[in-house]
Amino acid sequence: MIEHLSISDLGVIERAELDLAPGLNVVTGETGAGKTMVVTAFGLLLGARSEASTVRSGAAKAAVDAEVHVPDDHPARARAAEAGALLGEDDTGDSPRQEPLLLGRAVSAKGRSRASLSGRAVPVSVLGQVGAELVTVHGQSDQLRLKTAAAQRAALDSYAGAEFAQLLADFQEKFETYQRKKAELEEITVHELERRREAEHLQQALEAIDAVDPVPGEDAQLKAESMRLENIESLRDAARTAQTALSGGDAAEVIDAGPNAAELLEAAASSLSAVLDQDQELAEISRQLGEVSALLSDAASQLGVYAAGLDETGPERLAEIHSRRAEIDKLLRLYGPEVDDVLAWASASRERLSTLQSDSDRIEELGAALQQLESDLWTSAAELRHRRQQAGERLGEAVAGELAALAMPQARLVVQVETTDQLIQYGADTVELLLSPHSGAAPLPLGKGASGGELSRVMLALEVVLAEQQQTGTFIFDEVDAGVGGKAAVQIGRRLAALADHAQVIVVTHLPQVAAYADNHIRVHKTSDATAGVTASDVRSLDHQDRIGELARMLAGQEDSASARAHADELLTAAAAETAGSS
Repeated sequence: MIEHLSISDLGVIERAELDLAPGLNVVTGETGAGKTMVVTAFGLLLGARSEASTVRSGAAKAAVDAEVHVPDDHPARARAAEAGALLGEDDTGDSPRQEPLLLGRAVSAKGRSRASLSGRAVPVSVLGQVGAELVTVHGQSDQLRLKTAAAQRAALDSYAGAEFAQLLADFQEKFETYQRKKAELEEITVHELERRREAEHLQQALEAIDAVDPVPGEDAQLKAESMRLENIESLRDAARTAQTALSGGDAAEVIDAGPNAAELLEAAASSLSAVLDQDQELAEISRQLGEVSALLSDAASQLGVYAAGLDETGPERLAEIHSRRAEIDKLLRLYGPEVDDVLAWASASRERLSTLQSDSDRIEELGAALQQLESDLWTSAAELRHRRQQAGERLGEAVAGELAALAMPQARLVVQVETTDQLIQYGADTVELLLSPHSGAAPLPLGKGASGGELSRVMLALEVVLAEQQQTGTFIFDEVDAGVGGKAAVQIGRRLAALADHAQVIVVTHLPQVAAYADNHIRVHKTSDATAGVTASDVRSLDHQDRIGELARMLAGQEDSASARAHADELLTAAAAETAGSS
């Protein structure tokens, strides 16, 4: 719902700030006062083409801004978020709610146009996409919400009711399964040669991996062992030197190595043995020397074992390791930086190979499933068509009743549902709304064969009938009452009020019978200053007394006429009573 509209320097409107009501808003004013500029303002917010001529004479630019309240789950809010709009919560009230969407459009005197969406500059096309989700315009320029085949089908499907919606949902779920299986079958059959080649490649690769049979972490273990064996001489020399320093080493290998740690410890212990009973502290130190001697002996023994083990390994093991690492490195270059990656690739490839090798069975299985699904879908499509045809007849009758009250008693809406030879997401039908505006006139697509005023009334009739099933935020009607007067004008007012029970409605009208039903009456009044050469329009909402004066002007051209004001008051009273009674 549009909560606020701001217009500056657009046509004859210098500055206007409008608060709009949730129900029926009417815009009135004398011919040439600038009512069309209000509709133009909405059009700019909906992405309409901008013209430099719309900028007020002498102004640098024209600007239009609107605050639109949008539910949290509305698709327009999601589209705005995708475009980078700054969306937050408005916590100024009793309970927090999402901030309104801010739609903005500026047109320079040179014809350049800029659009914005809640604080972000966006392409005009994006503004139009968001606006199309929020506002529906019906006017003399044939801006039809139901001008596309998809929109007409969606409108009919919505009118068909909840049971039809469930049937359609079941059909679409089954159709999605059909499409998925069909794509899989095409993938298998069309790319059969590629799949065979892929299977052969995987088979060869897995055989190569199985021949090597690597184990997790083996590459790191082999690298460490290889480094040890490649440095065996330096490792052995270090171990022997350390052993000699600790215990003197093997007697056969040591000629004159000098004193070693074991001998020095033994000498130290011997020097203390004669006085151990004389001092407890020395006795404790002697005990510690004994522990150190034992640890030293163990270390020397381990060094000897280590050095002997290196001698036993020999170059044969190093050659085996180099050969094994070469095999594993070949796999690593092809399938991963580490053995674990190779094993993971092999596991996934075995599953893929199993799938590829079962193509024949899968083709047969998919073929049978598709045949059954297609049969079921055609049966469901026939049922959907039957339901659409029934709904189309009801829709045509309901719209005809509305049109008769709108001074088009001979007009007929024909809902044409035709069978196609191809299944689509919505069945196997095409839906088209056709209008026969006069008796004997051949039904033609909406927008053809009817005047602008007639078309606006047809769209009003449609929207009134569809309103209970389709919750559209805001409807705008421009000159929906063109060429109508008397009782028909009253009927138009009633139907606009009925539509306003389900959505916000903004209508530009010149009929007091229509304006009398307004929840919010907006007047556009043009003033001229001949000496200054300036013409401007004032746009504002009217209170009750001002409404009486405006309706009197519309009725008799005399705002101060007592009889005209009495008639205007009577219209307002009757409309208010009727609206209160219907609610």
